[in-house]
Parts: sequence; C-alpha cells; structure tokens
Amino acid sequence: MSQSMESPIGIFDSGYGGLTILREIKRLLPEYDYLYLGDNARAPYGTRSFDIVYRFTLQAVNELFSRGCRLVILACNTASAKALRTIQQNDLPTIDPSRRVLGVIRPTVEALEGLTRTGHIGLFATPGTVRSDSYRLEIEKLYPGMKLTGHACPMWVPLIENNEAHHPGADYFVRKDTNALMTADPDIDTVILGCTHYPILYSKIREALPPSVNIVSQGEIVASSLADYLTRHPEIEQTLSRTGASAFLTTESADSFSPMASLFMRTPITSTQITLN
Repeated sequence: MSQSMESPIGIFDSGYGGLTILREIKRLLPEYDYLYLGDNARAPYGTRSFDIVYRFTLQAVNELFSRGCRLVILACNTASAKALRTIQQNDLPTIDPSRRVLGVIRPTVEALEGLTRTGHIGLFATPGTVRSDSYRLEIEKLYPGMKLTGHACPMWVPLIENNEAHHPGADYFVRKDTNALMTADPDIDTVILGCTHYPILYSKIREALPPSVNIVSQGEIVASSLADYLTRHPEIEQTLSRTGASAFLTTESADSFSPMASLFMRTPITSTQITLN
C-alpha cells in the first residue's frame, strides 16, 4: 500500500460483492483513498451463524483499522445484518470511539420512500440476511406502513462467483426466484437487491420482473449516503487522506482474487493476500 494512503476509507465484504459498492463510491467520490478487504477464503457469509459472522467481521474491521482506516463501510448485507450493531455498540467504544463503522441496510431502506407507490417491498437476499429480519426491522422503524416480503436466493452468489452469471443456468434460477417473490405478493412494486453480488445479475432480474417494478441496487444509494455522511461529519471527513488511490486485500490467493475482482470493478486491479485472525 502506498505510503500516501495514510487514512483510506475501508470497505469490507465477505467476498467480491462489495466491489459493486466501491465502484459507485469511487465514481461519486474519486478524490479519497480506499482500502478494500474481501474475506474470500471464508466466503460466503450468507449461510453462517450470527456468532461466526460477527467474529469474522470484527477481525476484518480491526485489520482495516490497523492499516489506518478511521471509517469502515461494511459493504456486505450479511455483515451489516449480523455484526454492525454489536460492533458499533460494544466494540468501538473500547477500540477507539472516534472511529466509525457504517453498514448498507439503513441507507437502502431510507431510499424506499421515494420509490414505492404501493408500499409493498420485495427483498432478494442471502438466507442469512433474510433470516436476520434486519430489513424488516429497519423498515418497521422508518416506514411502519410498508410491507416487506423477503425471498432467499441461495444459488445466486455461487453462480456469480463461479462466473456463471451470463449462462442459461443463471436465467433459470433468476426466473424461479423472481416468480416465487411476485407470487408471494403480487402488489410488490419495488424490489431491493439485498446482496452486493446481485447487480451482476441486474439485466436478468430486470427482464424477469414486471416492467413497472423498481429495482433498488445498493451501489449508488450507499455512495450518495456516504457523501451525505461526510458532509455532516467534518470531524471524520477531515481525517481522510486524498490521493485518489485504491488498494485491494484478500484472504484468498491474490492470483484467483484479482481477475474476478477486475470483472466486478470493470477495470484491471492487483491485490495482496493477507491472513485475518
């Protein structure tokens, strides 16, 4: 990592999905430095228990803190659902109360108000995120009148990570899952892609859903939410380094991470392998 990146914004994901968030953040806020960490060796998180996701996420946050990050975004719905609150409430006060960890669920839910007409929301997510009920709880807190129907899509992440997103097998599973969701509640007019991998399947999901249904993809929402956060928190914003640099860390071999990550970022990247403990 270049020496000038003394205080990058940390972006954490269990694997590659958070790169779809980082791509949008960089597009909106290109001046800052970014340090991405993918825990690919232990991915996916979507089927793991609360305790394990919390432990792994805390290890990753500590690693990013040790590399100069004062602000870390959990660009992973499972980590946001299962670890964010505990880290914010229990761990940050001890580690360093001046540092911040943010998630992707709240900004996504905040964006719903301007999108839905019927108040019926659909959610595609991993089994872990659906089971956690985090989206439902956040929606009930902000918009008690809205109705959420969640649907777990256990096959979508493996399809994407095995480079099958553009093959006919992916069409089958996308149609099967969109049909199941729309059958569960035909009044749904807005669907959240509640996993950062899912934008890779965007065109197939768009094709499978009725044209009148809005699709909420998290990248742009999280990016504009971060821009707003930095405006409101100059005490954090002023600590960030600005050389427009990005670095990438993975717990998997860099040789297998870099080509796939380049696909998500739509630009060639190089990465460094690290170990989390």
